[in-house]
Order: sequence, then structure tokens, then C-alpha cells
Amino acid sequence: MPPITNDSLDPQIFELFDSYVHSLISRREFLDRAAKYAVGGLTAVAILEYLSPKYSAAQQVRPSDPRLGEEYIEYSSPDGGGTIRGLLCTPEDDDVAFPGIVVVHENRGLNPHIEDVARRTALAGFVALAPDALTPLGGYPGNDDEGRVLQRQRDRGEMLEDFIAAFSTLKAHPRCTSNVGVVGFCFGGWISNMMAVRVPDLMAAVPFYGGQPDIENVPAINAPLLLHFAELDPRVNQGWPAYEAALKEHDKEYSAHHYAGARHGFHNDTTPRYDEEAAKLAWQRTIEFFGEKLR
Repeated sequence: MPPITNDSLDPQIFELFDSYVHSLISRREFLDRAAKYAVGGLTAVAILEYLSPKYSAAQQVRPSDPRLGEEYIEYSSPDGGGTIRGLLCTPEDDDVAFPGIVVVHENRGLNPHIEDVARRTALAGFVALAPDALTPLGGYPGNDDEGRVLQRQRDRGEMLEDFIAAFSTLKAHPRCTSNVGVVGFCFGGWISNMMAVRVPDLMAAVPFYGGQPDIENVPAINAPLLLHFAELDPRVNQGWPAYEAALKEHDKEYSAHHYAGARHGFHNDTTPRYDEEAAKLAWQRTIEFFGEKLR
């Protein structure tokens, strides 16, 4: 079988995969529908394996990196899941306080990629807290398929409360200056938008390809927004024009970037949807934005 590349796959495969990872179709439905694109000795199972994340191969900052402090903590979320576990990463200088950033996972719990993003955030000079919304169900189960199943069992509003409680926990942490922002991806992008609505003293929010809040909630937004969108992401992008119009109407501070040729999930360097140029530029903009708004 010839090696699989992005260019060798029909673009419809990526749309099917997006539906699969967002639980709009089952694994069996993905395989059945992908079979029509499996030509030249290719199989639907091989396509799914190619598209699935390879966490160990793409890790940028190893656990226990000597340049940062790293520990799992538990915090109280009385309006959410009760007690939530999260990864706390801090810059190595114990005598200095840093701004804080809540790092919000996708729709599958705190997987190794988001832990890696938390470590990257700490190395950029921030205290990062990456909660696991699957804590009440035993935590991230070790693979994304089971993680998605578990996350569907939780109420989305209660998970939002878990991340709002993470904000309060980070704001009060002795290593934090109390200036706190949020960055999130996919489901975490929606959480980031909603925290901008719900948390009056949130100082910055960066949703990556995240769903939008209801338009009637836009007047409550106080935090500056930096929004990242993939060009080839119609499911998320369809809500942007109305959201942008409301942000303009209510004179909210925001900037938005649309990355040409990029697909949903382009920042995740563990999958073929990763777009290196777009991801690096979006992350550079993110760190600069947090540096401006939180320092």
C-alpha cells in the first residue's frame, strides 16, 4: 500500500473525520462512508489510523522538563463537577509571580497534547492550569475515542463551571499575579468565549476555532478577544459573521485571524490536520496578546 499523505486523500475525508471526532457520526459510520474513498489498496481503517493523533511523536516539551515546575493539583468546583484535577505548570523562577492562563482541552478530556500546550505556555512565562473536565468520570481514559464518549456524558454548562472555578483557583495561586486569561481549542474555544461572557475580571480570551456564545450574551463580554479560525472549517465559521456583528455593535475589543488553507484542529501537531505555518503564527500571536493584556 502506498504511503498516505494529506494530498492523497479526498478533501471529503477530512470533513468526515471532523464529523467523527465531534461525535456527529460513529466510528462505524466513518469507516463505512470513508470506504468509498479507499482506493488503490487503501483501506478505511488505514485512513482512520492516519488521521488519528500520535501524541508521543509530536510532543514539544517533555514532562518534567527542568525549565519548569509541574504538578497535578485538585481544586473545588462546587457548581460543576465537585473536585477537579488539573495540570499546573509554572516557570522555574520560584521567587517571581507570573500572569496565569487557563488552558482548555478539546472534547475528549485532558489528553497529552493539551498537557504539552500547558507546558509550552509556562515556558513562555505564564502560570498555566489545564483542568480535566473528565475528572468526575475518572479522568482522561488514555485514548481519545473513550474520552469523547465520557465527555458526552457530562453537562456542558457544568463543565463551563469547572473552568470558571479553575480561573478563580489560578487567580488566587501564590505564583500568579492575579492577572488571568484563557486559551482553548474547539470545545475549549467555546469555553473561552463563554468565560469572556461569564467572568467579569477575565483579562484576555483566545478561542481557537471555538463555537460562539449566544448573541444576546455579547454585551456581558469584558475581556479582549483574540480569535483564530481555520479557512476550511464551515461548521464553526458559519456562526462567526453574526458574532462579529454583535461584537462590533457593542464596541467590544477583538481581533480575528482566518488561516488560509487550514482545517479545524490546525494547531494540534499530533494529527495530519496540523498546519505548521498557521499553528506557529497563531501561537506567536497568542503569546504576544497575553503578554500585552496580562503583564
